[in-house]
Amino acid sequence: MSQQPLQPISAVWPGRPYPHGATWDGEGVNFALFSEHALQVELCVFDASGKRELQRIALRERTHHVWHCYLPEARPGMHYGYRVHGPYEPERGHRFNPHKLLLDPYAHCISGALRWSDAHYGYTLGSKREDLSFDHRDNAGGVPKSVVVDSAFSWGDDRRPNVPSNDMVIYEMHVAGYTRRHPQVPPALRGSYAGLSSPAVIDHLRRLGVTTIELLPVHAFIDDRPLVERGLRNYWGYNSIGYFAPEMRYCASGSVAEFKTMVKALHSAGIEVILDVVYNHTAEADQFGPTLCFRGIDNASYYRLKPEDPRYYVDYTGCGNTLNAQHPRVLQLIADSLRYWVTEMHVDGFRFDLAVALAREHDAFDGGGSFFDVLAQDPVLSQVKLIAEPWDLGGSGYQVGNFPNRWAEWNDQYRDTMRAYWKGDRGLIGNFARRLTGSADLYAHNGRGTSASINFIAAHDGFTLHDLVSYDAKHNEPNGEHNRDGHNHNVSWNCGVEGPTGDPAIGALRERQKRNLLATLLLSQGVPMLRAGDEMGGTQLGNNNAYCQDNPQAWIDWALAPADERLLEFSIRLIALRRRHPIFRRHDFFEGRPPPGAACKDIVWLMPDGIEMTTEEWNKDYARCLGVYLSGDALQDADARSHAIHDANFLVLFNAHHDTIAFRLPELNGAREWLLEFDTALEDGAPQSKSAPVGGDYLLHGRSLALLRELPGRP
Repeated sequence: MSQQPLQPISAVWPGRPYPHGATWDGEGVNFALFSEHALQVELCVFDASGKRELQRIALRERTHHVWHCYLPEARPGMHYGYRVHGPYEPERGHRFNPHKLLLDPYAHCISGALRWSDAHYGYTLGSKREDLSFDHRDNAGGVPKSVVVDSAFSWGDDRRPNVPSNDMVIYEMHVAGYTRRHPQVPPALRGSYAGLSSPAVIDHLRRLGVTTIELLPVHAFIDDRPLVERGLRNYWGYNSIGYFAPEMRYCASGSVAEFKTMVKALHSAGIEVILDVVYNHTAEADQFGPTLCFRGIDNASYYRLKPEDPRYYVDYTGCGNTLNAQHPRVLQLIADSLRYWVTEMHVDGFRFDLAVALAREHDAFDGGGSFFDVLAQDPVLSQVKLIAEPWDLGGSGYQVGNFPNRWAEWNDQYRDTMRAYWKGDRGLIGNFARRLTGSADLYAHNGRGTSASINFIAAHDGFTLHDLVSYDAKHNEPNGEHNRDGHNHNVSWNCGVEGPTGDPAIGALRERQKRNLLATLLLSQGVPMLRAGDEMGGTQLGNNNAYCQDNPQAWIDWALAPADERLLEFSIRLIALRRRHPIFRRHDFFEGRPPPGAACKDIVWLMPDGIEMTTEEWNKDYARCLGVYLSGDALQDADARSHAIHDANFLVLFNAHHDTIAFRLPELNGAREWLLEFDTALEDGAPQSKSAPVGGDYLLHGRSLALLRELPGRP
């Protein structure tokens, strides 16, 4: 990347109002910044270190509230920021302060870390009312700088893998934490985009069999001041300040192109890249927060303010503010950002954090609102994968099942039901069956299929899989908040002892419970999502909110004990089995009746005596054992999409009770014998070629799951 010359820029041309941001065209750079209420905008040029302000250039052109100029002498590598003049009237929603250097909302690169000081606040810190004071200190020395970028990159024949939704196995991971301790990643690359695309990491992903990685936030973000003062960092990154710039702390080379190289390498391995994006709020927090970007550019446009008193922010996010997606220019910012990451960075889709906050028209969630309309009609964004976290913290914020067609959703009802079932809670088999078969009760009403449900047992927020079976309560003391942070609804069970134990019986039970949960996840209809490291027994020592633990407690540990090695091999076999058999990844929901031309129902629920489940049995509060017959012969053309398809018939047996239960193997569809694929009661889950005859009893051990495949009878 070339550097901006130190001599003052003499030529300033009018430029264009679009595209927004700083755009290098091979000859010069166009700058465009939206601010509806500003009275004056200055472009500030810095030296290559970003420390010395060299020049201020007044943007004298304004078109439709977009301030713009063109600098023929500017080059990629130029460090810059903005100072925006206007009224400081918090009671009217305006918080302009030209003493604060501001980031470009459209910056494609943000260089340097925020160095916290009182100068970053638009008001005098310590005053009783932030709207009664005005801070004159200049903060430029401690603010990251926007950087002009040359977007040229040799993508070659890079192509989107376009994994069909029902074939997806999502793997949620943290860019840095995944490789910080990886022994086969070169030390200089650990914790970086380059490290994530190293051969050792890609080999693991391919061996595991995941199709799609979902990266925790990689948009530029800052570390919250209270965390920094406690010696911590914002590890997860849900504190965005730049929606076009990749976070540079993950960049070993210092070049934006490193992110593109990572995507290209993953695509070459057939692996999709989805980004977890945070458009619901920004890092500027509430009315007492710093002035870093949006607040100083046009607070009344970028944020949702309380109509009765605009000095205060509407907060649907729990983070102090809510981005104003109702404003056309803010909605344009979101769409432009998404489109940039698809067209320029080649990502394959997005998971929207607290997505309900983006879809609130006035106050209420609107599944037919402008946010959804903009994405649905966009020729680029309508073709990528869109996943919602279907809730926020506002009133009526829980909207699982209510997102439009084409959207998938994180299904927390799946998570909680499966955790509770294997924990041994009573009265769950009906809900367990609904979640196992794709949650038709949530998603079928608007024409969506099974892939609308993103099924997960564990995610970044909450216990790891190992901790889920090792702790009854959270242990978040290292976060410095007296264990008050993080939720208490963990639906976990420590199997008899809180935390680490040398008791072999408890250790064996925990390993079995992990196999139960993983097997249930991979055999369920819908899209499975694994939390990175869970396949290897990863632990955070009971911390269920490790958002600030940028240290070994949250990083993936690649030094595997024998039990971890066995769990990894079991996970690999599970994913491979799911990939081989389309019966576990149907497009459409089961109907409970024989499809045309089929002799058997597509699904049959069974009691331990091998008889089809009765209404009375479904309603038994104590029932914790059931079986399900899945007819591969009954797969319809809709599941093939282009040709007829058939699969084997399977029997899945579940026993969440602590006692062994003799399960009578049924005769369905001419079955004569059943072949055991795996049994979680076995240490590695894998049998030694074991089969059982129809009509015999299969001893289903306490807290175990068995999968059997039908061996067809002879004609």
